[in-house]
Amino acid sequence: MITSARNAKVQHLRALQRLAKRRREAGSFVVEGGRLAKEAVESGWPLRLALYTQRLQASDPELIRALDARGLAEQVSESVMAAAGDTQTPQGILLEVELRSMPMPAEVNFVLILDAIADPGNLGTLLRSAAAADCDAVLLAPGCADAFAPKVVRSGMGAHFRQPIQSLGWDEITRLVKERSLQPFVAEAWEGTPYEEENLAGPLALILGGEARGTGGEAARLNPRPIQIPMPGRTESLNVAAAGSILLFEVVRQRRAKAKP
Repeated sequence: MITSARNAKVQHLRALQRLAKRRREAGSFVVEGGRLAKEAVESGWPLRLALYTQRLQASDPELIRALDARGLAEQVSESVMAAAGDTQTPQGILLEVELRSMPMPAEVNFVLILDAIADPGNLGTLLRSAAAADCDAVLLAPGCADAFAPKVVRSGMGAHFRQPIQSLGWDEITRLVKERSLQPFVAEAWEGTPYEEENLAGPLALILGGEARGTGGEAARLNPRPIQIPMPGRTESLNVAAAGSILLFEVVRQRRAKAKP
């Protein structure tokens, strides 16, 4: 059992959680908690290390057996887990997972493009909503938070293991949108057609910008059609994660309606 927070493996996992540069150099990231650990195991992504507590082993022995079978699991004390984890309430397990991106599918007709979404919680929620809406891919333009930061991974609730998430420059994004013949739409607070009046059933790319400044000038080169969410209440705008989720599931609604005989 590891009982010291100074242990090299513990320090390694702490650094991976705190520093994007360390994640890039190591080519790995950290998953915390039993539910996400199961997602990682079931996804088939390569795992490098697992630290767990006796309490977690008692509550989920099957998960620990699966990790033991791979020769990855090491038990740590509760105090070490508290020092190693990123949450205020330790969840009893940390996994080091190889950092990778799922390949783009051969057929792409539903893409989410995120422009300068800097808040990790918002980014993770949008990744989760995109996975639930069966997006083909999420493209992260420059200025977005690191998709593999701890809060993003937790908020994504397994989305990282279910859909392609790629950080691309605008030249690459523009080329992909044009090559796949996707109609670009951009969400605006008070401009454009109300979203339910637009045809979102065809191949499309939905662009969302950060709350502070919206989308940048680079997104404009795609010449996207602006759409808005009508807001009869007294508020300036919606949180970008809430607005994005509404629009993603409007795409789902329209496509299901179109598919009905």
